[in-house]
Amino acid sequence: MQLADKILAMRAAAIERGELPVPAVLQGVSKQRIAEVLQALDLETPDQIDAVFALLDNTRRSWFTALPEGRAFSEEATVAHIGCHVGILQRGRSKLDREGRDYWIKPLRQIGAIEPIYLDSKLKEFQPGHPKPKSCNSAYRLDEAFLEILQAPEPDWRLRLDAWSNEDVKRMRLRFQSQQAEATRIVTDNAHGDLIRACCNDYAPRFLPGYEVLFIDDSDGERISEREHRRLYGSGIEISIDDAMPDVLLWHRGSDALWVIEAVTSDGEVDQHKVDQVRAFARRNGKSTVGFTTAYPTWKIAAQRQGRFKNIAPGTYIWIREDAAKHFLAESFPL
Repeated sequence: MQLADKILAMRAAAIERGELPVPAVLQGVSKQRIAEVLQALDLETPDQIDAVFALLDNTRRSWFTALPEGRAFSEEATVAHIGCHVGILQRGRSKLDREGRDYWIKPLRQIGAIEPIYLDSKLKEFQPGHPKPKSCNSAYRLDEAFLEILQAPEPDWRLRLDAWSNEDVKRMRLRFQSQQAEATRIVTDNAHGDLIRACCNDYAPRFLPGYEVLFIDDSDGERISEREHRRLYGSGIEISIDDAMPDVLLWHRGSDALWVIEAVTSDGEVDQHKVDQVRAFARRNGKSTVGFTTAYPTWKIAAQRQGRFKNIAPGTYIWIREDAAKHFLAESFPL
């Protein structure tokens, strides 16, 4: 059962019992208090308020199924978890779009109100930072000092907020979080990031001459950097939060064609759904054609994935990093 379906069932069961799907107050904090605090920080939006409220939810267990009993939702929640909590549990509608994280996660992360954490699957413990881009083990939790501000009585919370949001204090807090995240990144294998770099440095120059890299989706922070914005502007391409973007997007200036690369270490091949999405994106942006490559680090991983799923779209290419001198065209013939 998909996560959204499980949350819908959870909400329906609570209503059938005559209960609110989510209490009006969590850890002594109401949405009104969250709104007041965020308003004081010039950050108040309904999505941000509800995202913070979700991260206060210690009334239900963590949605990380691999963790032992006793872990609360508030201790760690992914973007998908928060999106389902807000959209389904709190509002009774559909989950928030993951790509909208730039609007309801990123601003809170930039000031240190929430901190990124990562589940080490072997240790079953969370570490600071997001060392593996787009990993299902990447999560968030509220900064402890920010939580204390939310819980503080009137008028004490305003004094605490003034001290917490002081620019020097904020810089020190963010620098400390960054140092912790970097330490986690160093000791964590980042196979996905390495494969993306190989696609840009090895695959594209050999097999896609004339193409230039426009966009790389290799982090869970800012979705599009300022440098990438300049590149996209020059290519006539506009990306919206509804666009499901690939790991690497390339553009050929002469032919005005696009090329998409998906770097796969665990999932995310160029399947037919991805082809349809990107072709629609290309048409909207007036591009002539679009090509596709699924990249794997090893033959072993490629065989494991395709032996199970067989989901490579016809007319697209496969590249194996350990066998980098060639790539393979997947073709389909009518039976």
